[in-house]
Amino acid sequence: MDFKDFELIYKENRSEIKNKSNIKLKLIEIIGEKNVSTEEVDLLAYTKDSTLIGFNWTIQGLIAGLPDFITWPENVIHISEILKLANLEKIPVIPYAEGSGCVGGAIPIYGGIILDMKKFNKILDINEKNLTVTAQAGINGMNLERFLEAKGYTTGHIPQSIRMSSLGGWIAHRAAGQFSTKYGKIEDIVLGMEVVLPDGKLINFKTIPRASTGPQLDKLFIGGEGTLGIVTKATLKIWPYPEKRSLISYAFPTFEDSLEAIRQILREYIFPAVIRIYDQFETMRHFPDIEKAKDKVMVVFICEGIKKLVDLEEDITREKCIKESGIDCGDHPVEHWLKTRFRVTETSTMPFYKIVFETVEVASLWENAANIYHTVLESMNKVKGLLMITAHVSHFYPNGVGIYFSWGGVPLKGNTDLDFYQECWNTTIKAVLDAGGSIAHHHGIGINRAHWMDQEWGVAMNTMRKIKNLLDPKNILNPGKLYVRTWKGGDN
Repeated sequence: MDFKDFELIYKENRSEIKNKSNIKLKLIEIIGEKNVSTEEVDLLAYTKDSTLIGFNWTIQGLIAGLPDFITWPENVIHISEILKLANLEKIPVIPYAEGSGCVGGAIPIYGGIILDMKKFNKILDINEKNLTVTAQAGINGMNLERFLEAKGYTTGHIPQSIRMSSLGGWIAHRAAGQFSTKYGKIEDIVLGMEVVLPDGKLINFKTIPRASTGPQLDKLFIGGEGTLGIVTKATLKIWPYPEKRSLISYAFPTFEDSLEAIRQILREYIFPAVIRIYDQFETMRHFPDIEKAKDKVMVVFICEGIKKLVDLEEDITREKCIKESGIDCGDHPVEHWLKTRFRVTETSTMPFYKIVFETVEVASLWENAANIYHTVLESMNKVKGLLMITAHVSHFYPNGVGIYFSWGGVPLKGNTDLDFYQECWNTTIKAVLDAGGSIAHHHGIGINRAHWMDQEWGVAMNTMRKIKNLLDPKNILNPGKLYVRTWKGGDN
């Protein structure tokens, strides 16, 4: 293998590290020779995350970002010492675990040290009285869930990426699982954390259900995408595994009818664990055999918990759906979703047809939800080269929703995949902001959304940058993400 065969996408950002051999020797001193690599085959494995355009680039012989060193720390002291070395030598450090992020958050656009957290994979404690589990941040999500289910529990946090994502990744990106309407998102589930700061110092946030002890500093690190510190372990809520599960589906005449039915359900303080709206295009794609749903909007529900509560939730859910002209489609659509919910075939099939494919999730209050849906579709359908755009709604609150758009197309002659990709991203995000929404719901910011953060946050973004400067004055932790700060050899 020779990197001369690959073209680097973000090469203008990269700055060469001097004395690489000396840096490698120092890393070996800290964590041992077996935990450090500069082999090209290892470097290549960490050039991208699961950002969908990355699959196209791999086929084309392109890579997004090229690290200089791969490290596999085994304990907190290892991480602390690596960060101290990075500060001294002014080298970027990029935290990495399963690589399932899809916004470029783990791409080493400035090179540097990959801090792979996979060896932080232990479950440390389960407390059945407090209903908590404590685990290291690198643990695979499905391994954690299987362990809990064997004990009769669940976190309720089941993202589509659960088989290829980590606890630390969930915390870094403020992840949301498929059963989030009942169990909450990761910020609702985390009760305590251990974090290594950019200067190598260790801080602990005690496990407690709630505290009135001033501003809650731990919240800074949930959604920080590894820019403010490295989460090494966390304590989570758990729940007894549900006694009963009820599968419900209804087809609605319009997107607006489906939204209104769910809004009315949540107003009653009824929280089905799963709620998913599929617009007419996605209904056609996912449920073509459901005759009652033809030319309609499919909604699937799962109510789960103790039998008495599930029966009540099912009754009210059905009542509200019927009131808004819903047509009962039985349990088959939900069973189909349960069987196929972890399949993402588009990511592996579309690149071979030279199609640029992507998913973009955004957030909205109820009053803006339908407008955002229609505005994005209208704006995107004006993009030349677009072949399809569809949407589903997969996360719900009494106050609003998370909408998930999927689009695909082919760049026009003279444009690159990246040109088309960025045009589609920018068109989607601008339409969302214009219609009163938020630019991200649960995938995070990474590279794809970073340049929109000033519009999203307004003047508060200046405060965010000051916090970054205070905690990480040399900008070593995951530079180029969230804050759009350029890398200047560690100088601000």
